[in-house]
Amino acid sequence: VQLQASGGGLVQAGGSLRLSCAASRRTASNNAMGWFRQAPGKEREFVGSISWRGDRTSYADSVKGRFTISRDNAKDTVYLQMNSLKPEDTAVYYCAVAAGPYSGSDRSGYRAWGQGTQVTVSS
Repeated sequence: VQLQASGGGLVQAGGSLRLSCAASRRTASNNAMGWFRQAPGKEREFVGSISWRGDRTSYADSVKGRFTISRDNAKDTVYLQMNSLKPEDTAVYYCAVAAGPYSGSDRSGYRAWGQGTQVTVSS
């Protein structure tokens, strides 16, 4: 499975962005998907995940209430809607395909990763 993340950019604090992650083939529609991010000098951290049907989501506490994950299996695409962005949200954002239909925050549970898209939030 190949993943292509897009939608990153530069935005002012309080603004919004929507990231997209397109999978190369329908295999991903049977698997959970996740979003992670990595800021300079920091470990890659979990942002959120969505189950294969889209009926279960989980989020890191730092983004809960501001970010929303959704998916369109007909388009093999997962989205990350980011609202009320803060400078501390600045990072490279990665999407990933989980090994099964449900996933959590553990990176080892993901078997394929996209190339990342830069999100920069100015104060």
